[in-house]
Amino acid sequence: MIQGSCHCGAVQWTFAGQPDGATACNCTVCRRYGVLWAYDYEGEGIKVTGSTRAYVRGESLEFHFCPACGCVAFWRAKRTDQQGRRRIAVNLRLAEPEAVAQIPVDHFDGLNTFEDLPRDSRCVADYWF
Repeated sequence: MIQGSCHCGAVQWTFAGQPDGATACNCTVCRRYGVLWAYDYEGEGIKVTGSTRAYVRGESLEFHFCPACGCVAFWRAKRTDQQGRRRIAVNLRLAEPEAVAQIPVDHFDGLNTFEDLPRDSRCVADYWF
């Protein structure tokens, strides 16, 4: 299990298991936040505690952040899927570095093509600096 929290500790999350990859997206929001996402479903592989504020983008996504320290903790789909599950992604930059350092980074072109890009050889540790 991987755990993460905002800087002040008011918002915390857990990710069951190890994600296949950390997604770096270049959309108009994610590139400004500088986040690395790990995906699953709310209440299944990902559990979140604490109160957040949300920035709602369009009809599909809510970006949640700590109202005290401002850290972006996760995004969540506004709607559930056909099985009643809600997609969510946590910001791996809120985890301790050693817990996520070796996770490979995937790139998603959310700005132009809305497609996954080929995986390179970098992992989360390559993005700390």
